[in-house]
Amino acid sequence: MQKDIKVAIIEDDENLRFLVSHRLEKEGYEVVQTANGGEAVELILAEQPEIVLLDWMLPEKEGSEICTSLRSKGFENVIIMMSAKSQDIDKIDAFQFGVSDYVSKPFNMDVLVAMIDSKVKYVLQGKTDNNRFGDMEHHPNTHSLLKNHRKIELTILENRILLYFLNHRNAVISRDDLMMEVWGYNSDVNTRTLDMHIVRLRKKIETNPDRPDFLQTVRGVGYRFNDQ
Repeated sequence: MQKDIKVAIIEDDENLRFLVSHRLEKEGYEVVQTANGGEAVELILAEQPEIVLLDWMLPEKEGSEICTSLRSKGFENVIIMMSAKSQDIDKIDAFQFGVSDYVSKPFNMDVLVAMIDSKVKYVLQGKTDNNRFGDMEHHPNTHSLLKNHRKIELTILENRILLYFLNHRNAVISRDDLMMEVWGYNSDVNTRTLDMHIVRLRKKIETNPDRPDFLQTVRGVGYRFNDQ
């Protein structure tokens, strides 16, 4: 079924670009593509895709440069960076480039499609009620919060965690389910890493991070995002 959603694939690996474009077209997405980083900005601005899949390493211009250029020219749609698994992209100052999210290579095609479907469902098709909690407003495309007219930047993983909780308000989420959602099926991340990200996120959203109103621990299970 045609989804009336356009995806731009910017990838210089011809085989991977073919596989991704073929699968997305089969899923009902319209696809535009290029292998050249130097052509990417012009293509994206002309085509205005709802989602951009952008390789990190490209000929002529890197993904970070392309992303920065697009944001500076007013492009506000979803940009998903495709990066080699060895790169720890969450340590990169991602909001400096304007990346919305990332997927690690090599990736499972079903995981990629699920991520894109999720962006379409929760970000593009405007579940705006899911963007607000307390006195804050979440802007997932630019991984930021707005509180009292002040912008608070989130890392890519903090953004992904918060978005998941906002889409599952008041539900108890196990650590395993959260790690699978945030890091993916092939991740070797441990619970200590997850808890560290939760602590950092609490510092940004809670009035008192030691006694959280929103992001609460459910002992022995995981977490619950309280939003009554």
